[in-house]
Amino acid sequence: MKKPSLTALAAVLALSTPALAQKLTPERIFGDPSLSGPTARGVALSPDGKRVTYLKGKPEAANIQDLWAADVKGGEPYRLIDSAALSSGDKELSEAEKARRERARVSARGIVEYSWDRQGRFILVPLDGDLYLDAVADGKITRLTETPGDEVDAKVSPKGGYVSYVRDQNLYIKPVAGGAETALTTDGKDALSFGVAEFIVQEELDRFTGYWWSPDESRIVYTRVDESGVDIVPRADIGPGGATVVNQRYPRAGRPNAVVDLFVRDLASGKVTALDLGANKDIYVARVAWSADGKTVYVQRLSRDQKTLDLLAFDAATGAGKTILTDTDPHFIEVSNDFRPLTDGTFLWGSEKDGNQHLYRYAADGKLIAQITKGDWPVIGLEGVDEARKVAIFSASIDTPIERRLYEVSYAKPGKPKALTSAGGWWAAKVADNGGAFAGTYSDPKTPSQTALYSADGKRVRWIEENKLAEGHPYWPYAANLPQPEFGSLKAADGETLHYEILKPIGFDPAKKYPAIVSVYGGPHAQRVMKNWHSPSERTYLEAGYVIFKLDNRGSGNRSAKFMRALDRKLGTVEVEDQLLGAKFLASQPYVDADKLGVMGWSYGGFMALMLLTAENTPFKAGAAGAPPTEWSLYDTAYTERYMGKPDENKAGYAYSDINNRIDKLAPGSLLLLHGMADDNVIFENSTRLMAALQRKAILFEMAMYPGERHSAPGSKTKGLSVLKTHLDFFDRKLKGR
Repeated sequence: MKKPSLTALAAVLALSTPALAQKLTPERIFGDPSLSGPTARGVALSPDGKRVTYLKGKPEAANIQDLWAADVKGGEPYRLIDSAALSSGDKELSEAEKARRERARVSARGIVEYSWDRQGRFILVPLDGDLYLDAVADGKITRLTETPGDEVDAKVSPKGGYVSYVRDQNLYIKPVAGGAETALTTDGKDALSFGVAEFIVQEELDRFTGYWWSPDESRIVYTRVDESGVDIVPRADIGPGGATVVNQRYPRAGRPNAVVDLFVRDLASGKVTALDLGANKDIYVARVAWSADGKTVYVQRLSRDQKTLDLLAFDAATGAGKTILTDTDPHFIEVSNDFRPLTDGTFLWGSEKDGNQHLYRYAADGKLIAQITKGDWPVIGLEGVDEARKVAIFSASIDTPIERRLYEVSYAKPGKPKALTSAGGWWAAKVADNGGAFAGTYSDPKTPSQTALYSADGKRVRWIEENKLAEGHPYWPYAANLPQPEFGSLKAADGETLHYEILKPIGFDPAKKYPAIVSVYGGPHAQRVMKNWHSPSERTYLEAGYVIFKLDNRGSGNRSAKFMRALDRKLGTVEVEDQLLGAKFLASQPYVDADKLGVMGWSYGGFMALMLLTAENTPFKAGAAGAPPTEWSLYDTAYTERYMGKPDENKAGYAYSDINNRIDKLAPGSLLLLHGMADDNVIFENSTRLMAALQRKAILFEMAMYPGERHSAPGSKTKGLSVLKTHLDFFDRKLKGR
């Protein structure tokens, strides 16, 4: 970074920013405390509404989390449970728990999850494979389990009578008051599991549990998952100390999925009732929920081709069921969490049937009562319901896709939504089960994430983590040169609006020309151009003198159904066209050196980097492709088939997007290939097949492989710094000639 003039800073910025901004190094990015400041994660309002609980990293080790609390009426937040007091933090987690955390993108250690019982008497804390219970009344912490196996997906039953968990592929319950555990299932072993969410629904459908308590805790509905038909893909887990072979059940596109059945167990009688999901077993159990009175089990059944979503209602006592609602789409359906049963027997439902994701209200028999939200914008998520006032609380980007706010609307008398939060940035919210109060987290490019408790009308009650960018904040020494993105839009070939952002180098001089890097993801249902706080890691590129450019191409999220379905059956086409359009615009800027363009991306972004490097007349001189899917038939069923169909149904589409069929267009020396050597998502084979093809043709490339790392290597505490410095070194050599 070029240091700003001391006199200029003294005159202009002395009272508002540091007297002298320091250069932000890659080493500091991965140091402690976190540059983005203290962040409240997993925020929850206690059932009695008296305090807020949340997870927060230790100042000296941001990756190790403790449980904190703040009283609603005021006072300083306080640490409720110190994770170091309960665990050394160095326990080796089971493969099942490692995989579960990877699916949920949890990289922290210490306390990574917790749950209240609905009475507000207990907080259940899973920690390194064992369970602890915090009694709210006296603060006494009781260790509930100490077993060789990990207890995973632990919950407190709704009335606080039991703790439930899965261990070694079986479902257990244990009385909170004391006593022995009870195994609700005993047959779980090898390819058979109970009460779990299989790999594919965790990774691609965002369902992370396989059992659900009834509201009165008299019954549990749970999954039986049979993976015996799923292909075993031997995966070399190559770590610093050697290699092991993991025989992973990995359902690749076009191949068999797990067979999932549902059962309801009555705890008093022990009776187990099967729920008939239909003769066709080749389906996804996308969501499961209970009615408010506990008499009905709702199941969302998604067809294998993901073009039909049925809502089934089952009598919990008899197992009798029927389909009460069906959504269809000629392209594909994106499953949401916008289903909410209400106490009056009606329910709220989200659907894209009018061209955007909107909320609808239905009678118990599936008859439409009313469309609740309307407009040329999508609902991002149904965040909560206040039944006393008959309002639905949801997040949306009504004014512009690059901002997000929280709104409420009456579901009894639908009208114009009322904004509960301010414009100008990006909001996330956790809404209380009753009353409409919410914990809201806000950020914008000048404001790191700030979390506060808000009343139902949107008024701030108290700060939870103010995280003000001021003296004492970890980012403060660098704040004088806080990067500010410039936002704009372009028109795609079909007239759709594409949003972009540009970040200029630190010490930007409009008379100079700079190398530029396109940072891309590009995959379906994703969004990267947002008015939120940006990762400090991006600044290291600006410090090094690069322009950074991002564009949300067709197919990306938070837009209309038409916009998001532009990729249907043709990955690697229109999104590549849009990114090339963005690159052309970028190269036309007077401060950009058009001969020094680079591209970088991870996962789908790695695929996009490869597609762009091998495009006809590519403008890119160098690209870094991290963990790229190089041939879509190697990737999993639910994601790949949603957008591409099965390989035997779309041979041309699969062939076109196979990177190995394009490598003759790759300029020698222009590629940096990166991959975690224990990746269980985009299997390492995706990169080794590309390496082999390039080597056969003697096309030179560079590579950086990361022992022990799974799919999220760039955020790794141990390897993230190396990933970042490898990128910087590569682009410095390829774009700057250093």
